Amino acid sequence: MKVKDFMIEDVIAVQPDTTIKELLALLIQHRIGGVPVLDNTKQLTGMISDGDILRYLSPREESIHDLFFTVYIEKGETAQEVLNRKVNKPVSDMMHKRTLYTVNEEDDFDVALRLLSQHHFKKLPVLNENHEVIGVISRGDIVHNLSKMIIANQKD
Repeated sequence: MKVKDFMIEDVIAVQPDTTIKELLALLIQHRIGGVPVLDNTKQLTGMISDGDILRYLSPREESIHDLFFTVYIEKGETAQEVLNRKVNKPVSDMMHKRTLYTVNEEDDFDVALRLLSQHHFKKLPVLNENHEVIGVISRGDIVHNLSKMIIANQKD
């Protein structure tokens, strides 16, 4: 079994200058939890997940700073205050500088399964030989397809 047998080819992606507000609307519209971030040449520059969004929009707690025997208390922010302040920022502000893991459409299915499991990813971008994103493979897609295969095999 190959990655291409499990991937979704209809890739929904954003660019680094897409605002967080636009990203949130896209995620809601398509009922998805993350997207690849592509530059103007369609090359992968990052991935944004719902977990990244939660961490980025998470309100800060009250913090106490001791500056040379002067105690300064910084008031925490509410979720609404953070949202108002960050909603028009580009997604590039939210992207982590981390290793991007990808799979090729011709990779064995086991490669994707291993990466998703070991790194606790929900999705992986699928690249072709030109390093263009041509699909996405997710844990849900894998479970769905494996379930169909198991059920079909039991009927035989």
